[in-house]
Amino acid sequence: MEGLSDMLFMVIEHFDQARVKEIYARFHEHGRMMPEGLTYVDSWISADFARCFQVMQCDDVTKLQEWVLAWGDLARFEIVPLASSKDTAAAVKKHL
Repeated sequence: MEGLSDMLFMVIEHFDQARVKEIYARFHEHGRMMPEGLTYVDSWISADFARCFQVMQCDDVTKLQEWVLAWGDLARFEIVPLASSKDTAAAVKKHL
């Protein structure tokens, strides 16, 4: 999508804990399976393996949808658009 800058998204993957080994086996065999235009920033796994918190970056939400389809049989996804604290503070300041 021309003219748009990349946005950050918090992706919360909810895992079936009985399938964690399947998830990691696929990851080791195929990588993240991200379409071109979707960038992985960083991730964190909960201690109980129930959730993965990932920050992803893209300018086209359909890239996230493509990625979710590649993993949807092993995880349930929650995707939250993010704004930096600095940008949010600047936006709020205009209304003070």
